[in-house]
Amino acid sequence: MDKKGTILSGMRPTGALHLGNYFGALENWVKLQNDYNCFFFVADYHALTTGYENTDDYKDNITSLLVDWLAAGLDPEKCTFFIQSSIKEHAELHLLFSMNLPLSWLYRCPTYKDQLSQMKDKNITTYGFLGYPCLMATDILMYKADFVPVGEDQLPHIEMTREIARRFNYLYNSEVFPEPQPLLTKAKVLPGLDGRKMSKSYNNTIALSDSPDVIRKKVMSMVTDPARIHKTDPGHPEVCSVFSYHKLFSEDQVAEIEHDCRNGEIGCVACKKILAENIAKLMTPIYEKRQEWLKRTDDIKDIIMEGNKKARMKAEETMAEVRRVMKIDWI
Repeated sequence: MDKKGTILSGMRPTGALHLGNYFGALENWVKLQNDYNCFFFVADYHALTTGYENTDDYKDNITSLLVDWLAAGLDPEKCTFFIQSSIKEHAELHLLFSMNLPLSWLYRCPTYKDQLSQMKDKNITTYGFLGYPCLMATDILMYKADFVPVGEDQLPHIEMTREIARRFNYLYNSEVFPEPQPLLTKAKVLPGLDGRKMSKSYNNTIALSDSPDVIRKKVMSMVTDPARIHKTDPGHPEVCSVFSYHKLFSEDQVAEIEHDCRNGEIGCVACKKILAENIAKLMTPIYEKRQEWLKRTDDIKDIIMEGNKKARMKAEETMAEVRRVMKIDWI
């Protein structure tokens, strides 16, 4: 079957993937691999932009990330996995782009100021963090991606990538880089177990590595409607985190659950038990596949070595073009 074009996307190896990661990106990747020429990469350089002070867990995190991808259904026969730092051409192209990238473009990026305010506990007033959008553009343009799956909050990064491609092509009178298009995906957003944003730093996630029993225990600890004191009190599903999960995991029961909650006909404990079983049912196959892949670390290394090889071939091809049009290919 002819593919519709090339897609590139990546994830940072910052810890165990959780349901938010799965429904926000990974589930969609599994579908995209059937229709597009997909490059999926471990963004370990990107992880350093905010986590450069502590890299002790990086190797384990990379292994865990690859296991999660494979368990969730990414197929190395259908797509290419690679590790960003294994493809040294990324560092070279990032350097060359940075030579002509106006600083004003980086400072105007909305996520830069947002993250500075959100991460006050980290020293990220660094060149690497400021240049994050340039590195992202490098990743995308290296493989001449036609599409990048993103949510609306990432559109400014894609537009900057397009501007960087246009600027390079103009400066060097070339057509080396196509302008990638965003492939907008409507992410299924889940709150954390405590009602806040789902985040590993808040310790309020359900991880893909959690066993069915751990999932059940976590669900039973979830925060529900704070105004509901007694089982027979009318509930307010719109403010309940558990109900947010029901809309995703209990689609055929959600209308009944909402009715019974609003009318005080189901208690929070019973409601959470239904949810716990539904999540466990859906996620158990991924958990079981994950246990199998953990026993096959040599196979995982072979997969990533082959993926790195494919990615490197494309990167070398792109960099040969870049050096030629920049006239820095003297040797």
